[in-house]
Amino acid sequence: MEQRELFSIPYLIDPRTFAFDDLVTFCVAVLIAVLVNAEAQAYVATLLGDARPGAKDRLHFNAFLHLDPLGTLGFLVAGMGWAKRVDVDPSKFEHPIWYLVLARCAGPFANFLMANVAASIVWLLHTLSIDARVFMMVLAVNLTVAVYNLLPLPPLTGGALVSALLPEQGGRFRQLYEQVGPYLLLALLLLDRIADGQIIEGNAKSFSLRR
Repeated sequence: MEQRELFSIPYLIDPRTFAFDDLVTFCVAVLIAVLVNAEAQAYVATLLGDARPGAKDRLHFNAFLHLDPLGTLGFLVAGMGWAKRVDVDPSKFEHPIWYLVLARCAGPFANFLMANVAASIVWLLHTLSIDARVFMMVLAVNLTVAVYNLLPLPPLTGGALVSALLPEQGGRFRQLYEQVGPYLLLALLLLDRIADGQIIEGNAKSFSLRR
């Protein structure tokens, strides 16, 4: 049986190795990752005190409503993006700053759990000699989102932690940091793509299956 390389982590759309089925699978995996990330944040925020009647503005389980324009562009050009910022009201928390961090951390944690579920399915399908490329893509995208959320730029979890650690008198700087962060992040991802993954490590990793 020949060994066929599937895709790199993060998955990059490359015209030289373009495969339509991989692109479709990637789009589905992105929708799953965005949905899991956003809904987890909303759910934990609700548990911690930011409950809202109906909560249809957050807990609607519609992945398309969680897509962020810049985040979606990041997925397309660099294989990594983010969901639309989930609306959380820290004033409803007993400990506003740290509960907000916990709510934001729920997103990448949920992506990590989803990656583990996908990995378990991949292992099972391998034992049955069934092609597992779809679940490997789900694993790759969710793992990428979970790891890249450590970057200290909004709207990622690392950025939420930095904002929480800023002194209270730095309110204006925090606001500017949160507004500019997504654009800086997208620029970083674009530079990383141009530099062939030399700025942010990880592009050299790839999955393969025996067929």
